[in-house]
Amino acid sequence: MKGNKKNPPKKQDKKVNQPIHIEEKKPAVETTNLEYLEFLEASKQAFLNSGDGETTEIIGVRFKQAGRIYYFDPEEQQFECGQGVIVETSRGIELGNVEESNRIVPTTEIIQPLRKIIRPASEEDYLKREMNKQFEHDALEICEERIANHGLKMKLVDVEVTFDMTKIVFYFTADGRIDFRELVKELAATFRMRIELRQIGVRDEAKLLNGVGICGRSLCCSNFLEDFQPVSIKMAKEQNLSLNPTKISGVCGRLMCCLKYEESVYEFLNRGMPSEGDIVRTPDGDGEVLSTSVLRQLVKVAVRTNKNSGELNIGMYASKELKILKRNVPDDKESAENGRLKNLE
Repeated sequence: MKGNKKNPPKKQDKKVNQPIHIEEKKPAVETTNLEYLEFLEASKQAFLNSGDGETTEIIGVRFKQAGRIYYFDPEEQQFECGQGVIVETSRGIELGNVEESNRIVPTTEIIQPLRKIIRPASEEDYLKREMNKQFEHDALEICEERIANHGLKMKLVDVEVTFDMTKIVFYFTADGRIDFRELVKELAATFRMRIELRQIGVRDEAKLLNGVGICGRSLCCSNFLEDFQPVSIKMAKEQNLSLNPTKISGVCGRLMCCLKYEESVYEFLNRGMPSEGDIVRTPDGDGEVLSTSVLRQLVKVAVRTNKNSGELNIGMYASKELKILKRNVPDDKESAENGRLKNLE
């Protein structure tokens, strides 16, 4: 019959269900570096135009391998890390190495006045520094001879001379105060420059001389530690280290600086840990703490299973399962030992 023809189904668009493939093209290395430099420049301008305050361009210079970083004004010059520069310091003209290249910081973060870079170092400057090192070696021998002639009870450790040969510094150690006024006069007449005798401690002596620690590596203070952090015997106790002075002391005779490295982690882990000798409540009963494993957060406890027979059951428990009932109070002998170890700090 006419009029009963079925409408043919609409053809679906084949593009609807087809996945879209996007070809990802990696930019060339030159383009990436160019975009990165443009981004840095745009960030710099945005920071300068933010209106948050005055800004200053600085570079960081280090004069010793493990010394502090001092900041100077590059005077619109670009410097790279490792590049030598001649700068003016409070001690005089010095040659240092750039540790932090040019960067912009808020002026409020800089300690004023900010000294300026004189010029980049040249080959002649490096040659002069080598000549200065030879002069320092000779000055060390002369000063040691003068100390012996005056009969002073002091140990000469190191000698430093400024790059412009206007000042020489002698570092020494001594048990107490030393009257070296006559020695300074004699040294000034010999070297014809400003003389400074600076007394240092045993830690500074180890930093200047360097050496090998009990770990078999070069001393941390001579390689990367800029400043000495306070180290206490409490750190060795929190890390469950042996309190034998020969095992926790460095070549300087003081507590090893590396005790400070993981101290914050042990402080966090020890917050919920009982101490040896504490009375705690376990799922099996009350007992006394025999030892602890801080990193595993486990505690060895001696639990009295039978009060009449006195039998003890020794087991390992997670610290979160325990409840501290009574803290252990150190006796007089332990307090005296703590006082003796206090001298190592």
